[in-house]
Amino acid sequence: LFFEARVAAELSELLMQFDPDRDGFWTAELEGTVIGSVAIDGSQAGTKGARLRFLIVAPGFQGRGIGKRLLGSAVDFCRDKGLKKIFLTTFEGLDPARHLYEKAGFRLVSQQVGSHWGKTELEQVFELTLDK
Repeated sequence: LFFEARVAAELSELLMQFDPDRDGFWTAELEGTVIGSVAIDGSQAGTKGARLRFLIVAPGFQGRGIGKRLLGSAVDFCRDKGLKKIFLTTFEGLDPARHLYEKAGFRLVSQQVGSHWGKTELEQVFELTLDK
């Protein structure tokens, strides 16, 4: 419940400040039901980089390439906008997601103990530097 509430609050905040020149939001749907999503928050693109957020695929649909396609859409958007770097924050133990990030070229750049998601976790930051 904590995770869902936190995602809803932070996604709502992103969408309230949404600027199509810097931000992106994509969903995967099946028969009118959202089964996955990803967002790019470009508000820090000039300093830290664009932030990849909310890459979520419903459990019954994981392992079917949906996350890969959503991630590809987000990275393509950043390239099209001429952004130089994308970063994301996650936590240790999400091995399928980590594999997806690393396969797309993201690299682990830092980690520290934190409790952003309601319990103590090893929080990780991944970055992808984009070619021109």
